Amino acid sequence: MKGRQIVIDRRPDGATAAALLIDGRLEDLLIDPAEDDPAPRPGAIYRAVTARPMKGMGGVIVDLGDGARGFLRGMKLPPQGKALLVQVSTWADPGKASPVSARPVLRGAFAILTPGAPGLNVSRAVPEGPGRDHLMALAARAMVTSDADVGLILRSMSAEAAPDMVSAEIAALISGWKAIVSVAGPATLARPAPDAEDVARTDWRAHPDEILDDAPDAFEHAGVWDRIDELSGAQIPLSAGSLFVEATRALVAVDVNTGGDLSPAAALKANLAAVQELPRQLRLRGLGGQITIDFAPLAKRDRPRIEATLRTALRGDEVETTVAGWTPLGCLELLRKRIRRPLILREGPWSSVSSS
Repeated sequence: MKGRQIVIDRRPDGATAAALLIDGRLEDLLIDPAEDDPAPRPGAIYRAVTARPMKGMGGVIVDLGDGARGFLRGMKLPPQGKALLVQVSTWADPGKASPVSARPVLRGAFAILTPGAPGLNVSRAVPEGPGRDHLMALAARAMVTSDADVGLILRSMSAEAAPDMVSAEIAALISGWKAIVSVAGPATLARPAPDAEDVARTDWRAHPDEILDDAPDAFEHAGVWDRIDELSGAQIPLSAGSLFVEATRALVAVDVNTGGDLSPAAALKANLAAVQELPRQLRLRGLGGQITIDFAPLAKRDRPRIEATLRTALRGDEVETTVAGWTPLGCLELLRKRIRRPLILREGPWSSVSSS
């Protein structure tokens, strides 16, 4: 089927999953963790209490409540016993504290509220001119009811939306922040993380006409589970050669294979196809952290082209990824933020584990 389709599936326990299909191909996947999973989720905001400092690591442990811990890094650390609002940044490795930020943000489809960072800004994707000026004026009017130290960033989608929709969302974000600030008691959850449906409607720029289904078994009806099954193996066929993606405890290893053709032209073609496909595979598989790519035999003169192609492919990806550089052995290293958990496929569709 042509065009964008967003499929939202509702799990029996009330959790949700969302799949983004573009021209019938699975481009993104979000699955909420199990209801009894106690791990703090990225995006959740807590009223935390600082515990012991970790000066050697440049941070402090914070108590999030119910036995959960966070790790706050910074140049100027708050004293022990201080209550403060923090937001979970990424998933934690097993047995470790969850990385948190002392600068929470609230995201909407059209705007991002930035408490502690006052000022009004519009996405660079919105060109200079009357339209941008109109958005700035709209934001200024909508922010009249906010606190003085709260800022706002208008996302590019705000330029395509009706002004009353943008204003309504800004009002909802301001109201949501006031509710968070009013939460009393130390070491407690002030705002849950957005679920898969929330993230899909916000970050996938969902239009009502693009929602294919939002009922139980929606994934099955739309053939999404069949597409997810394709992610069960390490090997990914490409237009030229193949790509292998395997997660280890220390890093994600990526290998590019040309197949039977060992010519330099075939190697370059396979390498280019691999870096174009890699962001999608990392996104769908929920992989992050250190990523090392071992290319098919590659001449140094072709490295800039490979890197430029990869950077272009990463532009459409919501997950922050840094191209760290080339190793002495000719591998390319990436560092990708862990805002998702690895996809684990077991028997039965809802045994799959992934997270926004």
